[in-house]
Formats: sequence, C-alpha cells, structure tokens
Amino acid sequence: MNKSLIPFAALVVLLFTGCPTQRGKDPVFSFNQVRVNVILIITDDQGYGDLSCHGNPDLQTPNFDALHAQSVRLTDFHVDPTCSPTRAALMTGRYSCRVGVWLTYGGRNHLRKDEVTLANAFKNTGYKTAIYGKWHLGDNYPFRPQDRGFEESLIHGGGVVGETPDFWGNDYYDDTYFRNGEPEKVEGYCTDVWFREAISWIDSNKEDPFFVYLATNAPHGPLNVPIQYVQPFLDAGHSEQKARYYGMIHSIDENVGKLRSRLDEMQLTKDTMIIFVTDNGTTRGADLNEEKFVRQGYNAGMRGRKTNVYEGGHRAAGFFYWPRGNFVPPQDISQLTAHIDIMPTLIDLCNLDMPRKIRFDGRSLKPLLRADADQWKERTLFVHHQGRFNEYVGDGFLFKNRDYAVMTEEWRLVRDELFAIQSDPEQRNDVSAENPKIVKKLRSAYEKWWDDIYEGSEAYVPFVLDSSKQEVTTLSSQNWHGDRIPYSQQMVRAGMKASGFWALDVTEAGTYEIVVRRWPKEVDVPLRGILSPYNPNTALHHASSHIYKAATMAIPVKSVRLKVGNYDQTLAVRETDTEAFFNIYLPVGEQKLQAWLITDSGDSWGAYYVYVKKS
Repeated sequence: MNKSLIPFAALVVLLFTGCPTQRGKDPVFSFNQVRVNVILIITDDQGYGDLSCHGNPDLQTPNFDALHAQSVRLTDFHVDPTCSPTRAALMTGRYSCRVGVWLTYGGRNHLRKDEVTLANAFKNTGYKTAIYGKWHLGDNYPFRPQDRGFEESLIHGGGVVGETPDFWGNDYYDDTYFRNGEPEKVEGYCTDVWFREAISWIDSNKEDPFFVYLATNAPHGPLNVPIQYVQPFLDAGHSEQKARYYGMIHSIDENVGKLRSRLDEMQLTKDTMIIFVTDNGTTRGADLNEEKFVRQGYNAGMRGRKTNVYEGGHRAAGFFYWPRGNFVPPQDISQLTAHIDIMPTLIDLCNLDMPRKIRFDGRSLKPLLRADADQWKERTLFVHHQGRFNEYVGDGFLFKNRDYAVMTEEWRLVRDELFAIQSDPEQRNDVSAENPKIVKKLRSAYEKWWDDIYEGSEAYVPFVLDSSKQEVTTLSSQNWHGDRIPYSQQMVRAGMKASGFWALDVTEAGTYEIVVRRWPKEVDVPLRGILSPYNPNTALHHASSHIYKAATMAIPVKSVRLKVGNYDQTLAVRETDTEAFFNIYLPVGEQKLQAWLITDSGDSWGAYYVYVKKS
C-alpha cells in the first residue's frame, strides 16, 4: 500500500485497529494487517427461493450453498419490489423514494446528485472502489458510477442489457459495455465478463483495501444464456423459459465459485467480507394465480413475486461472510432487516469516514452480527411499489396508497389487509377485521412515513450539462418524462409511438450542438431507415430471438422539431439524413428539452435519441 497517500489519522486507524471491534475484545487485526476488503454481490431478479440452500427442489446452487453455510444469514431481510429502487436504497442507506428513485425509467431512476453513496464513503476512507455489471441509477452526469465514488466501472447502460440507453445491439454475448463512461468491446458472456473483470481488478489492487460492487444483470430477462446451462433443465422437463432462467442462475453460481477460489489463491479470503443480496422477488421461479399464490414452481412458501408488495415481492437473500469479522457462528438471524441497513453496517464495521453527516433510514446490523442482539430494538419498515409498466407515466410523481406494505416482526399490513406473518408466512388469512387497533397503528405509521418521504419528491432530478464532466450527454427515450416510455431497444426498433421531455440543468450558458436521431449514433441508418433483424447463434446460445427479431418499423421522417425553453424550431430532413443538427443558445438553469420526428402526413413521434454538446 502507498501509505504516503493516506492521511495520518486514517493511517493510525489502519495500523492499529483495522475495523471496529466489540468493546473489551481483542482487535480483529494484528498490527501490520490491512483493513477488511468488501465485495457486495447483488443479482437481478433472482428470488429468495431461487437457491437450493433455501429449499428449491429443481435448482442446484452449490457455491451459493457453501457461502450460505459459512455466513450469517438474514432470513427476514427486505428490499424494494423492483431494480432501481433497491439499488438506490442499498447505495445510500435511505429509502429509495427519499433519494429520488421509485421507478426504473422516466427520469425517476436518477439518484439525487447530493446523496452520499456507499462508494463515496469507501473512497473517502482510502479504499479502491469498482463496480461491474448493472448500475441502473442514471446514464449521464452526475449519476454515473464514476460520478458517485467508483474509481473503476464496467457497466451496461440502462437497467437491462439491450435497453434503450445501452449500446445498440447488445445481447449478453461479446457486447460493448461502458468502461469509465467510454464504450469498450468485450468478449464473453455477460456474467462471465463481470466476474472475470472483477477478479482481474482485485488482483491488481490487492495491496490496498478495496470495495467491489458486483451487480449481475442475470437472471433478468431476456433470459439469454449459453446453451450448456439450459439443456440440463430442459432434459429435466422444465419449460424453456424456466430452463433459461435457472441456467442463468447456475452460471452465476459457477462464477461465485471461481471468485472465491481466486480469493483463496490470492490469500485474501480471511480479510475479505462478502455480502450477497438479491434485488427483488423472483420472476420465473414461480407461476402465480390471480391472488398471487404459487400455482406452479417454488417460492419458499411466499405469496407474490417481483413488483408485488406481498412477501414474495421483496423478501430477499442476505448473507454476511467475514472469517475475521468476529461474527456470531454461521446461523439464521430472524430479526426484521432491510437493504437500507447495509450502508450503516459497513460504516460501522469498516470505520468508514463519511464526507458529511447523513440521516439514515437504516441502522447498523453489528449487534446482530456480533452477538449483541439484546441491543437490537424492534422497528417498523415500509415497502412500496410505484411501477407503471405500460401505463401513462407523465412526470412520474409518487402516488400515495398505490401499493405498499408496513412491516413489523409480527405483522404485515398490505394495503388494507393484515397478516400475522409468524403464523401465516404465506399471507393467506387477512385478520384485519379482528385487529382494528393494529391496523390503525400501522396505517398511522404509514401516513407519517409518507409525509416524511414525499417532501420534495415532485422536483425533477435532471441530467446536468457540464462540459468539464461529460463532453457529450446522450439522451435516450427511456429517460424522458412522457406519456409512455420506450425503455427497450425492441420498442425503439418497433417504432413505439410516444413522446416526452428530458429534464436538464445547464451549468454553463452558451451555444450547444444538439443532434436529434431516430437511431443511436452507433447505428449508421437514416432517420427513415430500417434495421435488419437480429440472428442469434442458436447452436451456442439460448437467446430470446422473439424479442430481438421484433418487427422494425420505418418512420417516414420529413422534418425534425426541437423545443427547449423559448426555442422552438423545425428542420426539414432529406431521405438519406441520419440526424438533424441544431445549434442553439442555452441559459443557465433547469430546462425541458423535447424533440419530435414529424412525418409527411404531419404525424409525430418522440425522438428516441438526442445528443447534446457545448460548442
């Protein structure tokens, strides 16, 4: 370690104390040992029941099972019911809606620029920091990983490989991802890439304490996976969809084994904390009936799945492993916990130096991890789902009473239903009529919580135009505020008819070049053009060809209109033009930018891609 770069006070902590220990006990580390390394693994759309260590009879996950056997396991651990909100809460220790994130698109998946992230805290304490895989908290400054404390990043765009902000044509194999904001072609299957790159980075930085956020996009759809992982599940009689889903989990499990083996080889295992969490309920592990009970498959005895506020939508895996962490022996911890607890816990365990004081919604789990459970007080937690898939989105404001649950260790209030969760974990028996006082108490807690988190939520969370931070800001239709959101490349390909505006914050007044396109820049196709269909190599890969071969619609664009503030101009385009170019003056302050593709008949589509650069 280059100790000359570490402030003296931090060096004293490093050499003499390592991480905080229980009062009256010996330090966890000896004099010359480094601080604990942290690897936080989060998978995408893998439910609590999608692990053999949690009882799944159809899926074997030996490496997750081994980690489970060696870890302290949080068995009543909760996240949000969808992707971006969970990640926002995980990164901040605060409820997702408090920090600006309650949708997965529509400008409401941007983590507010003044929030302090877990990566900020590690970096501020002298750790090396890196992220591999899925970010999903903003694709432009100031929301990118490199803006939020990560020194190294290799990620895909948007929330899924192949979504609108991602590099066009990515399909999980040999894709172009973004390394520190710049596109880079990589070889291999996405899950293999994230783990391979993380292992390589750890090897290069093992002399320093490090924090790695390893966030797979698997097993999220479109369920593309190498065929060798799928065939065993097909042979066992599973449907193609479930076979591919389970195959993706098997691939992740295999990579977890590789990661842990390399940590052993690098002699880092004892000094490395591994945390594993899942980000919401299952998507393919269980089929549900109309009442959200399992009709077929396995869901660990829970009702609901992803996007639901029944238990199966947000109860998640939560493993903590650290050989020298002075943790209790591997066991199940049944107290009510959540993703908002991860950041306070790591600050506590790793003595992180915060840039400023934060009002956390979560609390440190150290009492549970280190046998001080008598210091743990019961609590009330909240889950809500604001998703508007295939609905009108508009400004994307928070809706009160839309879909929520109030949780205590004994009760779950799910909208107007009440469940005694200890005796009724499947939430089959609504006991609200017999317990009106409990309903009133939990409902009152929700009202108070709502008033607290709603304050300031109507403000936009705009992309910031600052040429010193980002030369070209790429705006995709997934990030606009609009009637509907074309959030995937297949929706763009099919010419989904919708429109909306982007919220921008201009920090430098001046002339800006604004380029409007129907297709992204990496696709050299005219505004009126059409793309050839995607053809996967089905001999090697199981790919969602029905998605990638979606019909491509040609939009007969005759002119392009751009509106920013008081500026409103329409330019005619030729049949061969790939873009329309505008050169306009933008004042300092927040602006709404909107662009349309206008046809010969005068009909209009929102422009799917816009590029903004200061002249």
